Amino acid sequence: MAIFKSFSGTITMIEDFWTATDERTGCYKLMSVENKDGNIVNFVVSPGTYFVDHVTVVLGDRVTGFYDANAPVPLIYPPQLRAIVMAKDTVLQNVKVSYFNSALVSSDGTLKLNISPYTKIVLRNDQLFTESPANRNLIVVYGATTRSIPAQTTPYKIIVIC
Repeated sequence: MAIFKSFSGTITMIEDFWTATDERTGCYKLMSVENKDGNIVNFVVSPGTYFVDHVTVVLGDRVTGFYDANAPVPLIYPPQLRAIVMAKDTVLQNVKVSYFNSALVSSDGTLKLNISPYTKIVLRNDQLFTESPANRNLIVVYGATTRSIPAQTTPYKIIVIC
């Protein structure tokens, strides 16, 4: 099971990334993200990386990259992580990538989802998902939360990671 972690900051570099097993030049990107403390992470962005709201990011954008904390990582500095999900940071929208159990509580126990009839539940290709989102890895787009533990929210959109 994937354990999702995130890193947020400002994009300081975007360049093509060549892989030895892939001859499709330009299909992979290397994005350097620097946080307010000066820490840097290089995200490898593949054709399979999901961009929330299908946005295009550019130098200077504030983003959050989500990666699998269990995946192997080369021992180099700055760390080079495979981005599974990238989200452009906005004031009115939060994004959480996690496994949500049968009670729709995230694996770290910090967020509980309250699904409404207006919550859009889709697959990564924007096709409607008709099953329960419980017990799955989800990308959750939401706004305000309660101050309870865990925080509760009614998400705008849920993207199911199959």
